[in-house]
Amino acid sequence: MFSLTGKKALIVGIANEDSIAFGCAKAFREQGADLAITYPSDKAEHFVRPIGEDLGADIILPLDVREDAQYAQLFDRIGETWGQLDICLHAVAYCPKDDLHAPVVNCSRSGFATAMDVSVYSFIHMVRCAEPLMRAGGTCMTISYLGADRVVEHYNIMGPVKAALESATRYMAAELGPKGINVHALSPGPLKTRAASGIEHFDELMAQNSARAPTHHLATNGDVGAYAAFLASSEATNVTGGIHYIDGGYHIVG
Repeated sequence: MFSLTGKKALIVGIANEDSIAFGCAKAFREQGADLAITYPSDKAEHFVRPIGEDLGADIILPLDVREDAQYAQLFDRIGETWGQLDICLHAVAYCPKDDLHAPVVNCSRSGFATAMDVSVYSFIHMVRCAEPLMRAGGTCMTISYLGADRVVEHYNIMGPVKAALESATRYMAAELGPKGINVHALSPGPLKTRAASGIEHFDELMAQNSARAPTHHLATNGDVGAYAAFLASSEATNVTGGIHYIDGGYHIVG
């Protein structure tokens, strides 16, 4: 029904094959896109590089989202190699453990600043870097969660952080729409990823979601990837600014 052949996609946030970012990268590749993949540190390269090689990625480079110089190196390489960028997927979030497990009212100033920087500002920075390479338009996506819209027990400070991410998505969609650049937030239900493992009582959250969702199924990273691939296609050029729930319908009953 659609194809990504000829499109160039940057995927940031793969940790392993359970990652949402991996599901998206795999779907983009299966639909014909060329890939650029990043890893956040020398330690992570050992896990991410083989995944990128298996996917046939043209570019595999480091990107610590707190290091401006690495953004410049990455996007310079994309420009030199491809001369364009059509798809940008951001799947990065982090909060120090003590602040993640604390009530919102007890979150430290430094923990809040770190969570906002890594989880929200990095997406804004990424879109800003991608914009000059999206001369023919493009699609930028990030990963949110239902805790941005309502209180989810144990999600704590990441709820306000994801709310800020969703708001930034809407504002950037409005600003970049005239240039043909669409901006989206994908909001899957709980997936057992490395990042999610830091949330307290996460297994209970998954069980509750599966029991109450209309489909009685949790989303997979393949489900998220399929939806992301469609949003990145030319058939979705008139869709932007949305928070797209991929959660078996849990958001309508939860």
